[in-house]
Amino acid sequence: MDFATVRKWVIFFLGILIAIVIANALSNLITAYTGLSGWVNFVVGFVLYAVIFFAILYVLEKAIGIEFFGFGRE
Repeated sequence: MDFATVRKWVIFFLGILIAIVIANALSNLITAYTGLSGWVNFVVGFVLYAVIFFAILYVLEKAIGIEFFGFGRE
C-alpha cells in the first residue's frame, strides 16, 4: 500500500472522529441549555447530533476533498 492511500484513510478516520466529538459536544450543550429532560431530551439530542454530525462531514468533505458520501465513486 502506498503512502498516499494510507494518508487518505488516516484523514478519513480522523475526520469522522472529529465530527463525532464536535457533534456530541454541541448537541449536549444545546440540550443542556434548553433544559429538556426525559425522552424529549433524547429525541432532540439525537436529531441535533445527526444534523451536526453530517453537516461537519459535509464541510470537511468540501474543505479537504475526502469523500465521505461518495459510496465508492471513482
